[in-house]
Amino acid sequence: MARSERTPLLLTVQVAPAPQRYPHNTLRRFCTTVLLVSLIATLVIFSLPLAFLPSQVTSYLPWALSYPHRDWPQSYALPYNELQDILMSSPEEERIKEWSRYYTSGPHLAGKNFSQALWTKSKWQEFGIADTSIVSYDVYLNYPLGHRLALLEKKSTSEGEATKDKWKVKFEASLEESVHEEDGTSGLKDRIPTFHGYSASGNVTAPFVYANYGTHRDFEDLMNANISVKGKIVLAKYGIVFRGLKVKRAQELGAVGMVTYSDPGDDGGVTDENGVHTYPSGPAREPSSVQRGSVQFLSKHNNYCVVVLLLMIFYEGILPGDPTTPGYPSKPGVPRQDPKHAIPSIPSLPISYLDALPLLKALNGYGPKASSLNERWEGGGLGYKGVEYNIGPSPNGLLLNLVNEQEYVTTPIWNVIGVINGTLSDEVVVVGNHRDAWVAGGAADPNSGSAALIEMIKGFGKALEKGWRPLRTIVFASWDGEEYGLVGSTEWVEEFLPWLSGNAVAYLNVDVGTSGPRFKTAASPVLNKALYEITSLVPSPNQTVRGQTVRDTWDGYIQTMGSGSDFTAFQDYAGIPSVDMGFAYDNGTPIYHYHSNFDSFDWMDKFGDPGWHYHVTMAKLWSLLAAKLAETPIIPFNATDYADGLGSYLKSVEDGVNGANAPAARADSRDGLKGLFDTTFTHLKRSIKRLHETAVELDAYAAELEERLGENIPWWKWWKKVQLFYEVKKINLKYKYFERQFLYPQGLDERPWFKHVVFAPGIWTGYSGATFPGLVESITAKNWTNARRWSGIIDKRIKLATGQLK
Repeated sequence: MARSERTPLLLTVQVAPAPQRYPHNTLRRFCTTVLLVSLIATLVIFSLPLAFLPSQVTSYLPWALSYPHRDWPQSYALPYNELQDILMSSPEEERIKEWSRYYTSGPHLAGKNFSQALWTKSKWQEFGIADTSIVSYDVYLNYPLGHRLALLEKKSTSEGEATKDKWKVKFEASLEESVHEEDGTSGLKDRIPTFHGYSASGNVTAPFVYANYGTHRDFEDLMNANISVKGKIVLAKYGIVFRGLKVKRAQELGAVGMVTYSDPGDDGGVTDENGVHTYPSGPAREPSSVQRGSVQFLSKHNNYCVVVLLLMIFYEGILPGDPTTPGYPSKPGVPRQDPKHAIPSIPSLPISYLDALPLLKALNGYGPKASSLNERWEGGGLGYKGVEYNIGPSPNGLLLNLVNEQEYVTTPIWNVIGVINGTLSDEVVVVGNHRDAWVAGGAADPNSGSAALIEMIKGFGKALEKGWRPLRTIVFASWDGEEYGLVGSTEWVEEFLPWLSGNAVAYLNVDVGTSGPRFKTAASPVLNKALYEITSLVPSPNQTVRGQTVRDTWDGYIQTMGSGSDFTAFQDYAGIPSVDMGFAYDNGTPIYHYHSNFDSFDWMDKFGDPGWHYHVTMAKLWSLLAAKLAETPIIPFNATDYADGLGSYLKSVEDGVNGANAPAARADSRDGLKGLFDTTFTHLKRSIKRLHETAVELDAYAAELEERLGENIPWWKWWKKVQLFYEVKKINLKYKYFERQFLYPQGLDERPWFKHVVFAPGIWTGYSGATFPGLVESITAKNWTNARRWSGIIDKRIKLATGQLK
């Protein structure tokens, strides 16, 4: 159509195809694809390995709940200082007295205290330990049936022209402890007779000799004086060494029986001779008191072997626990071994010094006087009663008749085990006390500890009520069978050894919690620092200056670990750092009637701990130490103290060789002694020095790490908290397994159940701790080849411990 003024102003516009927006579109798409594939590949590369990493690593990632609990590193739901306040304020004198009254109200021998086990379990559950159970073992024990000790005198009578000899009773020992109205349990109809645990039945009549304390050295002195005990009955004082080793040595030398008594000469100034009234009128020893106790061999015995689950395990030496199941738990149906390797074959009896008087007087004028042998034989507290302490043997026409009748049975015992599960499943603190006693009482041994344990549990139960939960799991144990030979605790450790080896941090033992005012403790050196800290927090009951703590009134001496209580299996067999502590009697304090009927509630209330303040203090110390070990993010060990201890132990060995043993050793083998110094001590000193250097570094790092744990880390710096937790976990593994490095799988010579190369009971003491026992025993025997062998074993263990800390 032709355009005109009537047509619209529209034009046809020719539109060309739109040009491409980007001139390099193909390249753009290629780059986009490559970048996307690269991103996916990167995610796969970094994410895929997480599926194959162990949980210990993946738990440290920020989106994982890596920490033990939400409040870490502080205590869960309850500040640590508030937890301490609860544990300090919870123990009460009246309540602890109530628990003591219950435990000491009747006999509770091992295997005969099931009602107490049930009561203990019920009380623990009542106070908040819901996870409490009874763990039983079937063990070999003996119970008394009858006994007699009589001094027989030959009388010649004439019947016509013939003369006949007749034996008449000159003295019949009562073998009984007196009954006192002031002591409520002394007259119980079912009170336990005087006897020795694991003693042999027998009826023997023979001459007798006096052997001082019956130590290995005492018997050597008798042999040097040409006094034989073969075919005779040995009379010895209690003290110095474990009673079972007295019987063992007498048996080895051919004695046919043994009698032991407590001499008041060992009571210091608190004696009848010094005008001090005897119990119950006063604090001196009650004359009829008798120390019962086990005579299981706790140091040395003959070879034997057992077959367990088709594995041959060889033992030659001492071991606690059930003597018929050496090295494995006494569960129903397990193989049982002949116990003759571990218990006596000659009869023995414990008697009072009242019953010992006629026997000692009968030796007056016969044989040399004890004091003529050497200074160790001097003393004796019955001189004022007419005893001259002659050694004997008894004269012709005077014999001693010893009768001991025992029933041996395999019977259940019952450990009570309570658990507070922590937020860390692989770190565990075990707390224990034994419950069984030789008598109806046992107010000090062991039930001062039993009463303190209930108050301790009551305190932790109050914390649980407030929502608290421990960082580390706490296991509470009330052991049975300790008195016979640490039976209940040993069987439990043997049963749960793999779990304990992997998880246990420490074992805290209280046996005799209170028998007097003097604080006394033995511990693995890694725990020294923790002990000093805790004792500095608790007020002392015997303050001479207002505000003094237990640390202020304690000399600070920490003994080395030996044996004699339930820490033995933990420390010496499993390599778990242990503590044993309590308040003991001291010079000038009331005499503690150990294992006697007079270790009673009434004695404790009147003389042992009037007011029950030491019981309460023990509960506080025990609770705070358990809390520190369970709650401190970094395990509160000090490896430097351990290295220092090793150095002092080695110096003690070296001084011993340089001193009394050196002249005899040089006479036997100058070359052997020189080689010992040139190799053994030089190498060990060097290794201990390296351990010390490594320990100082680790402890310093732990202190620096502890300071960083106290810093306030903002939530958006989560990686710093993850790093801290990783560092804490790593250092705790070093500390936890440090003591295990001193275990030697083959064990000590002649007693392989004991695995620790640093600590063990003395081979002829049983109670007191020996350090570097394999080396010391070899040197004592002048066996230089074996001494060098043991120096190599110890050196290797020290190097392993050093490596553990790096």
